Amino acid sequence: MASSLKRVLQNINFTAPLLQYANSSEVKKVLIISAMLTATLLLGSCDKENERDEIPYVYVNFVVYPNTLDFIPVGDYAYFSGGYKGIIIYRQLSDDFKVYERACPHDPLVENARVFVEESGIIAIDTVCGSRFLLTDGSPVEGPATIGLKQYRTRYDGFSLQVMN
Repeated sequence: MASSLKRVLQNINFTAPLLQYANSSEVKKVLIISAMLTATLLLGSCDKENERDEIPYVYVNFVVYPNTLDFIPVGDYAYFSGGYKGIIIYRQLSDDFKVYERACPHDPLVENARVFVEESGIIAIDTVCGSRFLLTDGSPVEGPATIGLKQYRTRYDGFSLQVMN
């Protein structure tokens, strides 16, 4: 064990005085304690800015008919109930749909924090925090949000669009 410890210490370029005491149990204890303290500091050094509330999970599984009953023209959107704070369905192409949760990922638990589609029809904004998102992929383009809108899965058969988690 002492020879392997010496090799490890040599590989990480510790100074020579420390190497001559590598067999000492006190030095081993100090090294182990130092390693544990370093790991604790590194793992526990996450600042509050990186902490964010997650959007609560709500089961989603429904069908819409974007060509008839629930008509959504290409390049347009529609709001639907469901999810945590509602759902936006954006029809990018005739057979390509993007479906997003309306809860803002920056502040999902704030009561009125909900995204609305702007007049442009391609940007959604949370009027509480000011975050703006592209509806083509859900990515944030402005504001404090650092992650995109939560996206739901879809299955489209040319007639009906199934939306699900």
